[in-house]
Amino acid sequence: MFVRSLSTVGSAPAVAAAWTQWYWRNTFPLIITRNPFTSPRPPYPFTWTEFRNSDHPRHLHLSPVLMKHPDTEPPVKRRKSSECERSGEGAQPSPKRLASGERREPSPAWLHNITDAPLPSGKPPSLDSTRIKTALKRQWEELTESCASTSVGPFEFSVMSYNILSQELLLSNAYLYKHCNPHVLEWRHRFTNLLDELEQHAADIMCLQEVQEDHYRKQIKPSLEHLGYHCEYKRRTGRKLDGCMVGFKKSRFTLLSSHPVEFFRQGIPILDRDNVGLIVMLKPLGASGSECNVCVVTTHLLYNPRRGDIKLAQLSVLLAEISRVAQQDDGTTCPILLCGDFNSVPASPLYAFITDSKLEYAGMPIGKVSGQEESPRGQRLLTSPLWPPSLGISPLCQYEGQTNEPDVKESKQRGSKNCLNKPSIEHGFKLTSVYSHYLKESGHREITTYHSRTAITVDYIFYSPAQREESGWTECSAAPQRGLELLSRLTLVSEAELREVKGLPNQCHSSDHLPLIARFCLHS
Repeated sequence: MFVRSLSTVGSAPAVAAAWTQWYWRNTFPLIITRNPFTSPRPPYPFTWTEFRNSDHPRHLHLSPVLMKHPDTEPPVKRRKSSECERSGEGAQPSPKRLASGERREPSPAWLHNITDAPLPSGKPPSLDSTRIKTALKRQWEELTESCASTSVGPFEFSVMSYNILSQELLLSNAYLYKHCNPHVLEWRHRFTNLLDELEQHAADIMCLQEVQEDHYRKQIKPSLEHLGYHCEYKRRTGRKLDGCMVGFKKSRFTLLSSHPVEFFRQGIPILDRDNVGLIVMLKPLGASGSECNVCVVTTHLLYNPRRGDIKLAQLSVLLAEISRVAQQDDGTTCPILLCGDFNSVPASPLYAFITDSKLEYAGMPIGKVSGQEESPRGQRLLTSPLWPPSLGISPLCQYEGQTNEPDVKESKQRGSKNCLNKPSIEHGFKLTSVYSHYLKESGHREITTYHSRTAITVDYIFYSPAQREESGWTECSAAPQRGLELLSRLTLVSEAELREVKGLPNQCHSSDHLPLIARFCLHS
């Protein structure tokens, strides 16, 4: 019966016999559907190495994690790639075979649905034309004609604050960049653009956030040192791979001290996150005396829009450390530059706390502290005290037992009466923002960060404005006293202008944030 069936065309035994003979005698392109067990063809009869290096056309989706060094992609993205395969969405074509000895650069193109539409066929547009279409037009806005002379002499310098977008965070949050061409998200392209941007602006002081540690050690720091910068770096705690950096030109400043600040505190729930800050004390080259010192600070506060309590606690820890570091021999505080990504909008209570030096927080919804969401979820309220006494920081944002005169005395006199009635936090600094947050010509909101889900302002440069006798500290004058006088700033853009250049990142701008740049005159 079996022999008869074997000779019958189309019978199961006959098909099996023909399958075996055909399997060994024929080569064929491998075509595997999303479920390989439903394929009508047998597996490819080569080894994995032969299969990978062969020129046969194939449609198997190969993650670059399998094709490149394992360090090029974080583990979290491997899990996301597996989820994409299970979801049944379209696969990306396999990478082309590399020449012997050629190294493949990291690429996020394997991420599922990274663009909303397939890449156009034919010859791609030239690099120059693409850059022109995606380049923003930003101009310098002059605010003061010249730096008024003082007994010591004017000292002009420029400052940049820039969240450069960590590659690891880009990959782990790829859903925010669906509007981007995969090519512009590759680190090789992004690093070249970022370095060109830093070199073009050539700020005397640069404060960078989301600086990935391996990129900092191998590429960013050596490149900046070659340009004449000295760099200080603080990586985020825990398993985070990025951190904050302060760089300054050695031809303009000397380093007095560097103070990394960790916000994580064991056993204190409100300080259980891995964000950090970095404080650097600088002195203009050739200057003498502490009256010329400048305190430069950069930080990146927690993102979570629903945890404004944590953001306030992190900021208070940073202010307490600034109060300790920036205190001079005479009890006063040297001029301060506070830069970074505060993950808070200009109209938020957190912003008001920085610029008004005080915040009455009792009964305030936690989700409204940063103002990132128009309709914050949840109704949790801030309670007093914000942090436990074991932290060792007072409501004046100073370490217990520390006093700065006369700044703290002024703060106490201004708010001691209200402190008895309403829970509040204060600091003794006089800080104002470089930017007004609205464009002068159109009145539209200034934007510092843009991606698929938002277009808002979260990046700032705060500074200690120079004082004048007749009108106090709120405004600068032609003959200011000790402090920083804002000379000019690089204008920001509106949301509409960012949409015109295809958002951020793009071919020309390689971060989802814009750099903030300003020029100051130091009066001592």
